[in-house]
Amino acid sequence: MLRILWRMDWLQLLFVRHRWLAILSTLALCVLVGLAGGWLVTSTGPLITAGLVAGAVGGLWMLRNIEVGYWALVAVICLLPFGKVPFDIGFKPSFLDLVMGGIFVVWLVELMRGPGHGLATRSPQFIGTRLGLPIFAFLLLAMMTFVTGLAHAPLTQQVLRRFAEVMLSIVLFYIVVNTIRRPGQLARLTRVIILAGFAMSVVGIVLYFLPDSTSIDLLSALARFDYPVGPGVLRYIRDDPSLSQRATATSVDPNVLGGLLIMIGALTVPQLFAQRPLFRRPVTAFLGGVMGLCLMLTFSRGSFVGLGAALAALALLRYRKLGLLMLVVLAFVWFAPLTRDYVTHFVQGLRGEDLATQMRFGEYRDALTLIRRYPVLGVGFSGSPDIDTYVSVANVYLLMAVEMGLVGLAAFLIVIAVLFIEAARAWRRLSPLSQLEPMWFGYHAALLGALVGGLADHYFFNLDFHHSVAFFWLFVGLAAVCSRLALADERLA
Repeated sequence: MLRILWRMDWLQLLFVRHRWLAILSTLALCVLVGLAGGWLVTSTGPLITAGLVAGAVGGLWMLRNIEVGYWALVAVICLLPFGKVPFDIGFKPSFLDLVMGGIFVVWLVELMRGPGHGLATRSPQFIGTRLGLPIFAFLLLAMMTFVTGLAHAPLTQQVLRRFAEVMLSIVLFYIVVNTIRRPGQLARLTRVIILAGFAMSVVGIVLYFLPDSTSIDLLSALARFDYPVGPGVLRYIRDDPSLSQRATATSVDPNVLGGLLIMIGALTVPQLFAQRPLFRRPVTAFLGGVMGLCLMLTFSRGSFVGLGAALAALALLRYRKLGLLMLVVLAFVWFAPLTRDYVTHFVQGLRGEDLATQMRFGEYRDALTLIRRYPVLGVGFSGSPDIDTYVSVANVYLLMAVEMGLVGLAAFLIVIAVLFIEAARAWRRLSPLSQLEPMWFGYHAALLGALVGGLADHYFFNLDFHHSVAFFWLFVGLAAVCSRLALADERLA
């Protein structure tokens, strides 16, 4: 704004002729900034004030470069996914809402400015890719089932807001494929995702090994951002403090943290075998090792299986040495005394012996009951119409079928099928000497891992976990970008 004002000739002429006016204006501006800063510090505290200033600077930077918006999006998802602004404006927007809103605004402004400005200079046409139409159909079905579900449940502000957040998270796909158009942009964002996953893992590991009282105090300090407080912030197997603790970082739930680590871990591993990695190989090994340790500490069995499926696919399709590495890691985990609790917990889940698994079986039965009663469009997103059942199941496909019916589930599966069909077309065009190849394998393996992990969890399609939904569709968009770049025969410089 100041730069725009200064470019006005009459303003420059006024300040040149009347230097005293420029001095007084500068002093007045300094006084106003000082008063505003003092008021913020006294009313909200120095930490929040510093965060607000950093957020304002980041917001202005994001308005100039949408890539910064993606970096902020990834940072918030990994480090403060449930954080909300510490003041009320009728409601408390989350940091994720603000960042996504900024990304949408920048994109829409660039579209309205038309050819010759910003993003439109590079390519004015709208890019939909082959995924555009199936995703649009999926969005329409979601909105249709949301409306039909209101026939048996009242509409609340919270449900409406969360549904809108999830829909905007899916729309994020279109923004990604229209703004990440060059290989260099893709490489930079991939680095940020890997580093954010590493930072998230460090937080999870440190909080895990700190004394319980210290971890509780640190996590409870996030209460000003609407995080939970008290001893309940620490999670244990079957919520029993006598059993092993589970790492959560700032994701509140260990399974949510595990879901994010599936995707970032699968994205990181191909860099170990790349001809032109984004990081030096020892650095990549260190980053991936820290993420792997954090995933182990979550004790999330579904996440472990999801990442295992992603890595197995990578080993079978491209990186044969990865198969040997997986066998060594699995042997260590299976026989090492330090991981005995983890192995026991995993085996109990496979056998259906623990309470958590038995409760999931009950959820599956209720979900199948609702699907039989409402097979076409489901029950919507507001709750179950029947008092003998409830809409909560730890399986993303059953949850989708319950809320959107078999038609909605079929629409989602078509989206995934088109994604991997496009991937098969692009595979033949990949050059092993380019930086694009490991990113292409990484993003598609990450989505495969998330889809497998979704058999035991529901976080990638749940109104309560906006950040997980946004992260999934961000990866869908980036995988589509990888395939488009491969089919266009573009190389990373």
